Amino acid sequence: MHEYDLSNARWRKSSYSNGEGGDCVEVAAGVLGVVPVRDSKVPDGPALVFPSAAWAGFVAHQATLSRPARTDC
Repeated sequence: MHEYDLSNARWRKSSYSNGEGGDCVEVAAGVLGVVPVRDSKVPDGPALVFPSAAWAGFVAHQATLSRPARTDC
């Protein structure tokens, strides 16, 4: 297992988050070659780390799907 230093990561909350609770995620930029993802309600908790290419494929696929209504996050 590889450990990443995420202390300088620039976290961004999902555009589907509105700050009122719920199940929301944040993704981080600034970590070479990977995209860390964490629970926005537990910022000091663990992060899942995906290879950048895999994350780009996931995001591209999501863009092809119909969008559900935003939920409270």
